[in-house]
Amino acid sequence: MGELEREFTLTSADEWILDAPGGSLIYASAGYLLWNDQPGPGILTRVGEDYPQIWLEDFSDRGIDINGVVVLPRSLDLRSCIVLEGKLAHRNKDYLAHLSRRGASLPAGLVGHKGHRPSKSSRRERWQTAILEADIPKEYKSATGVNICPLDYLSHNLLPAVLRRQGYSTITLDPSSSYMTPEYFGDFPSLIPGLTAVLPSEEDLRNLYKGKSVDLWEIAADLGRYGCEIVVIKRGPGGQYVYDSAAGRKWEIPAYPARVVNPTGAGDAFCGGFLAGYRNSFDPVEAVLHGGVSASLAIEGNGAFFTLDALPGLADARLEVLRGAVREV
Repeated sequence: MGELEREFTLTSADEWILDAPGGSLIYASAGYLLWNDQPGPGILTRVGEDYPQIWLEDFSDRGIDINGVVVLPRSLDLRSCIVLEGKLAHRNKDYLAHLSRRGASLPAGLVGHKGHRPSKSSRRERWQTAILEADIPKEYKSATGVNICPLDYLSHNLLPAVLRRQGYSTITLDPSSSYMTPEYFGDFPSLIPGLTAVLPSEEDLRNLYKGKSVDLWEIAADLGRYGCEIVVIKRGPGGQYVYDSAAGRKWEIPAYPARVVNPTGAGDAFCGGFLAGYRNSFDPVEAVLHGGVSASLAIEGNGAFFTLDALPGLADARLEVLRGAVREV
C-alpha cells in the first residue's frame, strides 16, 4: 500500500518524460513482480477521478490486482516533478529552482503544481491518499504479506495493527522522510512493534538519530529492541546493512554495480523485491538480495516498469553475484 503519482521527469539530457505512471506503490509492485508474478501483487491506494483509467488497465494487464484502488469522486493532483542530475534525482522540493538553473522551461502539464502532500507529517492527520481500513477489499483478506510504502505518520502508526488483525503475518514498512526527523524521535518506536521488517534509508535514520547516535549498527540494534524482527538500512550505492534482531546477527551486502540512468523509485523497488524474496524463503539475507537486484534493474532506465524489461535470466545472474558478496559482521 502506498501512493500512485503522475511523474514529469527532466532527464540529465534535458529531455522531458511527461505524465508517466509512477509513485512508490508502482515501483514497489514492479520490484515484486520481477520475482513473483503468480499471483501478482495487489495494490492499495487512493486516486482521484481524473487519474488515467488506461493506466489502471495497463497495471492489470501486467498482473497487478487493482481491486484495492479507491477512486475518489473528485480530482486529486498527483503530479510529481523529478529533475535528474547525474546519479541524483531532485523530487518536488524546489523543483522550480532546479529547472531555472538548468534553463529548462516548465511544461504545460506542470502549471500550478504545488505538490499533493505536505512536506512534514502530522501526528493527527492523514494524507489525502492514505488508505483506510474500510478501503481494504475482501479479495485481499486471504493475503498474508504486505509492504507499506512511505505514507504519513498517522497511517504508519495505525495500519500495522489493522493488518495484523486481518491475518497478515508478514508486514514490512518503509518509513517516510516526512517524519524521520529529530522531532519524531520519541514517536518512531510506536511504529515498530510487530513488524517483520523496517526498511529505512541511511539518510533518514541519521536524520532521526541526529545528536543521539552515528553508529548504524547501534541504531539497528536499538530499533530491533522495540519488537521488529529485521532491520534493513538502505544505503544507496553503499548497499544494505541487515540486522536480525532475534538472532543478533549482522550482514553487510553491497549494491550491484549497475549503471545509473534514473534512481527514481530504487528504494521502492528494493522493498517490493525484499517482500517477494522474504515470502519465498523467510530468510532476511535472501530477501535483501532479491531487493538489491530489483533496485539495480530499476535504476538502469526510465519508467516504473523498466525493471520488468530485463533480459531473461539477468535477475538470477545478478542474484548469484550478490550472494557471493554477502559478508557477516
